[in-house]
Amino acid sequence: VKLIFSVSFSVILCNKQKLVLAQYEHLGYPPGYPDPEQEHYTAPQLTADTPRIQLRLAGDKRKHNEGRVEVFYNSEWGTVCDDDFNIHAAQVVCRELGYVEAISWSPSSKYGKGQGPIWFDNLHCSGKERTLALCPSNGIGVSDCKHSEDVGVVCSDKRIPGFKFVNTLHNHNLDIQVEDVRIRAILSSYRKRIPVTEGYVEVKDGGKWKQICNTEWTEFNSRVICGMFGFPGERKYNARVYKMFARRRKPTFWDFSVNCTGNEAHLSSCKLGHATLLKSNGTCAGGLPVVVSCVPGRTFAATPMMGFRKAFKPEQPLVRLRGGAFVGEGRVEVLKNGEWGTICDDNWNLLSATVVCRELGFGTAKEALSGGRLGQGMGPVHMNEVKCSGFEKSITDCLFNKEALGCSHEEDAAVRCNIPAMGFQERLRLSGGRNPYEGRVEVLVERNGSLVWGTVCSEGWGTMEAMVVCRQLGLGFASNAFQETWYWPGEVSADAVVMSGVRCSGTEMSLSHCLHHGDHLNCPKGGGRNAAGVSCSDTAPDLVLNPQVVEQTTYMEDRPMFMLQCAYEENCLTSTSGQTPANSYRRLLRFSSQIHNNGQADFRPKASRNSWVWHECHRHYHSMEVFTLYDLFSLNGTKVAEGHKASFCLEDSECDEGVEKRYECANFGEQGITVSCWDTYRHDIDCQWVDITDVKPGDYIFQIVINPNYEVPETDYSNNIVKCRCRYDGHRVWMYSCHNGGSLSTESEQTFPGLLNNQVTHR
Repeated sequence: VKLIFSVSFSVILCNKQKLVLAQYEHLGYPPGYPDPEQEHYTAPQLTADTPRIQLRLAGDKRKHNEGRVEVFYNSEWGTVCDDDFNIHAAQVVCRELGYVEAISWSPSSKYGKGQGPIWFDNLHCSGKERTLALCPSNGIGVSDCKHSEDVGVVCSDKRIPGFKFVNTLHNHNLDIQVEDVRIRAILSSYRKRIPVTEGYVEVKDGGKWKQICNTEWTEFNSRVICGMFGFPGERKYNARVYKMFARRRKPTFWDFSVNCTGNEAHLSSCKLGHATLLKSNGTCAGGLPVVVSCVPGRTFAATPMMGFRKAFKPEQPLVRLRGGAFVGEGRVEVLKNGEWGTICDDNWNLLSATVVCRELGFGTAKEALSGGRLGQGMGPVHMNEVKCSGFEKSITDCLFNKEALGCSHEEDAAVRCNIPAMGFQERLRLSGGRNPYEGRVEVLVERNGSLVWGTVCSEGWGTMEAMVVCRQLGLGFASNAFQETWYWPGEVSADAVVMSGVRCSGTEMSLSHCLHHGDHLNCPKGGGRNAAGVSCSDTAPDLVLNPQVVEQTTYMEDRPMFMLQCAYEENCLTSTSGQTPANSYRRLLRFSSQIHNNGQADFRPKASRNSWVWHECHRHYHSMEVFTLYDLFSLNGTKVAEGHKASFCLEDSECDEGVEKRYECANFGEQGITVSCWDTYRHDIDCQWVDITDVKPGDYIFQIVINPNYEVPETDYSNNIVKCRCRYDGHRVWMYSCHNGGSLSTESEQTFPGLLNNQVTHR
């Protein structure tokens, strides 16, 4: 037994480094964590009798690295049947196309039906084969399948290092497969700029960077390259300067030209052009490498246009993204008849997603998401079965099915767009955490002419600041903000505070964009163990209150003071109620509230169970002291009455069909709201009101704010507010025009004067 144990233990020790890295593999590797070593590509050595084939991924794609598997053989494109196809066969396909590995595969023509012969059926691959043609099968072209059984695969984003494109069939209808692509800044004036917007287009083939000959280059090719790197369009450049540079430094040309139609989301979807004809001196017929110059969108422009802002009011966009963790991703919402609504995911693909991305000032789409993956919207579903050519100025110009009904918000479409590389990730790191998603926040700043790492003062550090850190590092949403980090030993050399007074709105791309003290640091309690920290998460909840329920359940009640003792103890009445005799009445504006969790994670109170407060009067625990605010405003924005939910017993009252309730606060149970469930607070419970005893009859605006102190991170705070018009005539009270913040056009919102439009600023 001892011998077996010692052998096992030594094996574990030998593999310790591998194990430590492997446990984080599914999370990806943020800066500071080395990637696992990849094998270097070697071109397959095939025997003379091996059938020569080429592969491509085609069909109705939602990512460039997925699609229907198509095989070029005997001068004709065909497909592969899903019979006996498995992940090992998918692995062979992806590696043959130059991707590191296969993620998954899909049967039954998920990417649409192909055409032509079905070249392979009943494939039995081990996963090690150098080409799909070497996998045992019925024989090439022998199949009893229909195109409804065409198989598709999803490959990893990563390319095989050193991948060499080999065109064995001299067919120029092949998709382009190279190891990597880049825009390399050549002119000194562009080298220092971030992002890189102009330079040579270079492809990495066989581990070497090569330029592309410009003889067959078109503006459509430039449009695709710019889109890949996060830019919505391309522009002309000074060709004379590049001509002089090319004379001085001899280019190394790639073997092929490029042939894009202009609506591709990625170079790998473009077709291979003709072979490059090189002269004896190594130059191509035109003699020059391809140069592109891209136009960044407004968010990334180096010098935003400041003039004319007063003279010309910018038009409100017709499209926006909501619920995404990063800039350039989110649920797609369109404005129609003054109301924001969503797009149904039927036929949603990369082409339509790219139109949205370019319209919003980003590049092409990295991914077209379906099934409410980035949270569910509210309000109407405005478009369904969208079909774009890829050249539309707006998604609202694309064709769609005006008659299609029956789409629910479970089918909301979303996008992830390519955005320019801004280098923000390199100026921030998390240190000392148990995994790459948590740790003490350390920033890179310039001090006395050199760059040094240091900590952030935790005074005032909260959810909004943590959100910006997680976004900057590409780690999703914040799940917690910490004001002390004594349990995370960071880098000792970085203990000193280099940033203080940080205040973020939550939408910034970098912590340096937030308000802060600059060089005049002020942090009495110091850094080290008192430095700011965060933990991040891929997902977050999103609470939305149902405005119709508020509107339909509002009424007025006169209630005797002796029945309001518990409410008085919990500050649910106005300050004047303290002088009210026990036999007099308080006038209460009552309503029900139904709070949905439309996000991607359960909503849980920030406080752990051991710190919940027991309230004897109401006989329950407070898991959050202030969860909602209820305010009544005059039409000029003056607050005339207020209420708040001092104690919220968070639980699942009801859920969507097929979703199980998880939270029930009775008997000191767990508190929270599950995704796709809602918590209903009926009008007849204590504190579900505003005390309007001292309010005069008239027209008012009623406002509800959920999670007002941002205690719990959410994907979207803009919809945490509900506003209603309220009329009180002294005898009756009623609500109308109730709506969520940000659900109406700017013009409609302006009919609610004196109030915040979207994000609330209670801190």
